[in-house]
Amino acid sequence: MSKIQPLVASQRDRAGKGAARASRREGHVPAVIYGGKQDPKSIAIEWRELNKKLSNGKFLSSLFMVDVGGEKIRVIPRDVQYHPVTDVPMHVDFLRLLEGDVISVEVPVVFINEEECPGLVRGGTLNVVRHAIELNVPVDAIPDHLDLDLTGLDIGDGLHISAVKLPDGVTPTITDRDFTIATVAAPSALLSAGSEEDEVVEGEEGEEGEEGEEGEVEEGGDKEKGKE
Repeated sequence: MSKIQPLVASQRDRAGKGAARASRREGHVPAVIYGGKQDPKSIAIEWRELNKKLSNGKFLSSLFMVDVGGEKIRVIPRDVQYHPVTDVPMHVDFLRLLEGDVISVEVPVVFINEEECPGLVRGGTLNVVRHAIELNVPVDAIPDHLDLDLTGLDIGDGLHISAVKLPDGVTPTITDRDFTIATVAAPSALLSAGSEEDEVVEGEEGEEGEEGEEGEVEEGGDKEKGKE
């Protein structure tokens, strides 16, 4: 299960663009906590502290306990807005989480047992279609990641969501199809060899066709000589 990480924030007395710009000048990133049938709470997070959390690549699927002046609020990030030029975080939206809530969240996938995958042992390539899967999960049981077993997959095989064992109470948000997560593709050397064989076969067929056309011309010529 995903661990709850601490995050310190300060209360923002004013909302709006002017107050947000003032927070940024002071080295903070403005943010808001919403949901949970409560009024939105405007907060500010120290820029360096937020960057540490963003650097792990799992920010939007991580749980945080935000300490706002002693008031602790359990949240999950829902959106991060970045500067279009500098890529600096400009604003963060947090969703307040209450006990018993079920939310949708993207959970990263980790592939295991590659040595037990015949397709990869033979030189195939793992083609990852989805690096994360969007799931409906209870807020008290958000998985940190999903282990996807590659055992027995050969070249040309695919791994679909129906083959993944999900934790209790967890369901995929996509329910109308058995979507693909990854496939095992043939090695490039094998594909190149197949292309060369096709070219050779096509070339041989072309040579036979040319010989046939020459034979028909000679045969026609003999007939014309006979007529003369």
